Amino acid sequence: MEKTTTHDWPRLRVADWTGTRDTLHMWTQIVGKVRMAYAPVANHWWHVTLYPTARGLTTGAVPYEHGVFDIEFDFVAHRLHVRTSDGRTREVALEPKSVATFYAETMEALGSLGIEPRIHAAPNEVESAVPFAEDHRNDTYDGAAAHLFWRQLLRAERALARFRGGFVGKASPVHFFWGAMDLAYTRFSGDAAPPHPGGAPNCPPSVMHEGYSHELASFGFWPGGGAEGAFYAYAYPEPPGYAERTAAFYDTSLRECVLPYERVADAADPDAVLDEFLRTTYEAAADLAGWNRSALEP
Repeated sequence: MEKTTTHDWPRLRVADWTGTRDTLHMWTQIVGKVRMAYAPVANHWWHVTLYPTARGLTTGAVPYEHGVFDIEFDFVAHRLHVRTSDGRTREVALEPKSVATFYAETMEALGSLGIEPRIHAAPNEVESAVPFAEDHRNDTYDGAAAHLFWRQLLRAERALARFRGGFVGKASPVHFFWGAMDLAYTRFSGDAAPPHPGGAPNCPPSVMHEGYSHELASFGFWPGGGAEGAFYAYAYPEPPGYAERTAAFYDTSLRECVLPYERVADAADPDAVLDEFLRTTYEAAADLAGWNRSALEP
């Protein structure tokens, strides 16, 4: 197993960057919706996500007309880069500004390149879905905090990617969902699941039905659930006995397992602590739901 020290685990208290987090959440929703407007549909909404890079978060290559474009949040230089495959580029500064201003500047940058997406220009999966063009509440951007959050994502991605190698069944990429602002990885048993009941704010039930159409165990990291964010795990549908078997981690209010980021970062061997959490919660989901583990694991 790869060995790390606590210095490899960036420290960022949620309370210290809540304003920046909420602004950045809306900015990533705008960029994610642009990708969704052009990317070919993939199962479980995998065509809408963003991906960590050596500089920040990217849409990856998105098809448009006879070429492609990409959009990348650069949390090193604090720029939003818009690039096309014919060599043209535009930039939007990542700095203190409202969601409305960022939305206008991003749409203008895209339009100058001939990219004019039709998107639902209001957020999803948040209680107060203020249209982007009218959102002047969220206007905080602390570049140092955004940089640390990106580095947390890189650390989480490394751990989840390593865990992903222990499964040969259907599995998602490790990717960033802008709806809930989390980095996620999901394993599937291969069996269909009952219709998801929905319930996410400002999110149509049809979205959840597609996302949870098949039995799964999901894992990830998001900037909540602990003083410095948290790793999470859950099963859908949750099999009987899952809460009891994962009692060391199970949060009854969230109905999922939670491992605070600070518990990992403070550990003598952070990777071992996180690996144990991922393995334990996966085995609980797979065993209790009767997955064919011999066919799904190498």
